[in-house]
Amino acid sequence: MLLGLSLVFLVAGLMFFPVDRQVAHYCRDQLHRPFWKLALRVTDWAKGLPWIIAALIAYVVVQTVIALEGETALLRQISNYSLALLASFVVASIILHSIKILLGRRRPRDDFQHGLYGFRFFTWQLQYDSFPSGHAMTIFCVAVVASAISPAFAPLWLILATALALTRALLTAHFFSDVLVGAAIGLLITRETLLLVFPSLAPHWF
Repeated sequence: MLLGLSLVFLVAGLMFFPVDRQVAHYCRDQLHRPFWKLALRVTDWAKGLPWIIAALIAYVVVQTVIALEGETALLRQISNYSLALLASFVVASIILHSIKILLGRRRPRDDFQHGLYGFRFFTWQLQYDSFPSGHAMTIFCVAVVASAISPAFAPLWLILATALALTRALLTAHFFSDVLVGAAIGLLITRETLLLVFPSLAPHWF
């Protein structure tokens, strides 16, 4: 299921390339509307650092409790899920930032302010970092691990992740293709991390 969904996001992202610029300009003109203001209030929930800190704290606290009190099945699960999320962040971030540096896409603001649009391939300059979206990658890493923890709520976690990821494009921090490809990376890498490194945590439908 998740493999298919990641491919859907990837294909959708590629299909957005021809209209990215026009859609970004449209979204910029809507920023004063209530829906866009709501997006602004929730978009930071997809930031990577708070999720990384939370996973690290959970892992360290559980390991400390295990060392002092002994291991239980619940503590081991919390430890494994925290470690799986951290591992997914690391692998997905390496891939995502390698793509960013290699392809060097300008942000929508460059188009709005200076009329500059497109990719600057192999310039190795970190300011050209629009593609893919790190926020989208992050929140889908979280959604996949949350789906492994509570499979019955997997549709909810994936819908919420999609909504939060899309706020990045609605607010013109990214183009829509940036967000969709970032989501595909988060989905695919976290799925593969669970299946290959933490197979006992991955539901059969992954």
